Amino acid sequence: MKPFSTHTGLVAPLDRANIDTDQIIPKQFLKRIERTGFGQFLFNDWRRQGSGEQDSTFVLNQPRYCRASILVAGKNFGCGSSREHAVWALADFGFRAVIAPSFADIFANNSVKNGLLTVVLRDEEVRDLLCRATDMENYQLTIDLERQKVTDQQAFSANFHIDDFIRHCLLEGLDDIALTLEHQAEIAAYEARHPLPPSAPTGLRS
Repeated sequence: MKPFSTHTGLVAPLDRANIDTDQIIPKQFLKRIERTGFGQFLFNDWRRQGSGEQDSTFVLNQPRYCRASILVAGKNFGCGSSREHAVWALADFGFRAVIAPSFADIFANNSVKNGLLTVVLRDEEVRDLLCRATDMENYQLTIDLERQKVTDQQAFSANFHIDDFIRHCLLEGLDDIALTLEHQAEIAAYEARHPLPPSAPTGLRS
């Protein structure tokens, strides 16, 4: 997956708490077998009216936020079902990070596996960012994962904590497969010491 070191991007404010995965990507769009193409359905029930037309009042339908790559939202973001498609939809739309006071555990774990950074800040810090992104045109943030710091070009600055192993995986762009391949030499050595019996079917190893 794409490594995450430092990212500067436009901020979209979504001032709602307890945003669940069914709102992030509704269930009717889960039939796709690819990981791509979900971005167009992100927050579909909020972005579109019953007629199917876009709701111009929803934040991501407003031209000033259409190229946002950092989402700021309320507490308990990503609650509900464990669907990994929610992370795929956010990433496919163009988001590299989500900032909130708290995240659902499964959503946060799925985010790590797909290179989406979840940043936990204090309630008052998130409220400050929501106000800034609403009041200021083209409001941008810089997220420095190396220093574990969020800053803007005005006066905002906040530190965040992240697990060392998760930080390492994001900085290096390591998903579960890549982590396994880091031990390819040890795996090959183990297989060499434990050959398949003669009666075993061929083609089990590449």
